[in-house]
Amino acid sequence: MNLTRTGVLLRPNNARVLYRPFEPPNPQRATRIIGRVMQLTDEEVQSLLDGVLSEFRGRHQRLASFFEERFEAVQRHLLTDRPVSPSRRRLIGSYFTQEYALESAALFNPSLVWHPDQGGLPKGSARFILSLRATGEGHVSSVGFRTGIVDAAGAITIAAPTGFVTAPRVIANVTYDKGLFLRKLAELGVIDGFVDPVFDALDDQFTLGHLEAALIATGRHQQARRQEWAPLAAAIGALAKANYEIECDPGSDMSERVVFPYSPTETNGIEDARFVRFVEDDGSVHYFATYTAFDGDVTLPQFVETDDFVRFRLSTLNGPEIANKGMALFPRRINGSYAMLSRQDGENMHFMESSMLHFWHARRLILRPTQPWEYVQIGNCGSPIETPAGWLVLTHGVGPMRKYSIGAVLLDLDDPSQVIGRLREPLLSPIENERAGYVPNVVYSCGAGVHAGLLIIPYSMSDFATSFATVPLAEVLDALTAGKA
Repeated sequence: MNLTRTGVLLRPNNARVLYRPFEPPNPQRATRIIGRVMQLTDEEVQSLLDGVLSEFRGRHQRLASFFEERFEAVQRHLLTDRPVSPSRRRLIGSYFTQEYALESAALFNPSLVWHPDQGGLPKGSARFILSLRATGEGHVSSVGFRTGIVDAAGAITIAAPTGFVTAPRVIANVTYDKGLFLRKLAELGVIDGFVDPVFDALDDQFTLGHLEAALIATGRHQQARRQEWAPLAAAIGALAKANYEIECDPGSDMSERVVFPYSPTETNGIEDARFVRFVEDDGSVHYFATYTAFDGDVTLPQFVETDDFVRFRLSTLNGPEIANKGMALFPRRINGSYAMLSRQDGENMHFMESSMLHFWHARRLILRPTQPWEYVQIGNCGSPIETPAGWLVLTHGVGPMRKYSIGAVLLDLDDPSQVIGRLREPLLSPIENERAGYVPNVVYSCGAGVHAGLLIIPYSMSDFATSFATVPLAEVLDALTAGKA
């Protein structure tokens, strides 16, 4: 097939930094830091603060206000109620703030969706949003964004990122549904008789603050069973914190926005978001993504919802079939149900259906590794793409020497558990200048698109940088339907 590597290249840039909280290893250390700042004269405080702001203001927006937030978060460590001047508050806040190079190690595993704003474009062009796995210090991953345009001829341009990145604001007072919350706790095996008083004290809709207050109140009556109670309370709190909302600055450029790890399940990163433009039966459009949360030991599939790429809701996926990684949602309901591809066993591809977006209870095996280039495992490379011939699914296959290639299969439109076409050879395999990186010999994608008769494939090169390839859609479909599969 006439596959074209575009030469468009996105590399990690260690100059793109955001500010985030610095947390000392223990409360005593925090107290000592604050105590040292409190010993300074007003003149010394002002001089030091002016120096910090002068040195870092050009690298960040709204830095002084973040210093205020950090002071408020640590002021409990003050030893007295003595008033603290605005300058001293901000200086203390600066000692509990750090820079983080968002993409110093890698910028890879891209996912493409069409932008909600298609205005102001030349005829035949389309604007897209590209999500990327950005990996920085400590190999912690987050989700960054770029925008780009593909024209009528398939030429791709990427908007240059600004010089700023800002972590989103976690929204307070997010509400939880008690019934769904208890259902998830039951799946996790956390339900226990003496947890009942916690939820008896809560309304059908409650906030994290309400839950924490109920946990504290219940804990006061569980002193005799403290060893049993403490891990249960921690698990309940962790589940709540894994379901949260964040908001980016609405006036910021898309490249300044980031979905950064927040919950206990994400302490070691948010990986491989597979975004999809989802159209409901009533015609409403939402953007969903599955991603992998990693806490250093356990990988857990989770879910993102947004309508505008400003406000994001992150939540757990639930049900006995939520396991492993690499889940990809179909872009619409099929026969009234949500549908998703998955790889629970780490080796084969499965198909799932559910009446509820966040709960998944059954799967069917639809693809096993069959060709030599996929003998180790097969999985999806993003959400299926609807075509007149069927659901086009880009796949990844792993072969000898852990070499990753991108292939394709075709699923029946009405019954996607039925495979009606499959390529014998990969669409895309790493060539020599794509083989060096954090993980060598890998090409990988988390979501492609179709425009002007071309299949647009954003792909990562050896878990380091990102590029694009294009191929006529008709040629791919012909190969899948003409007995070459």
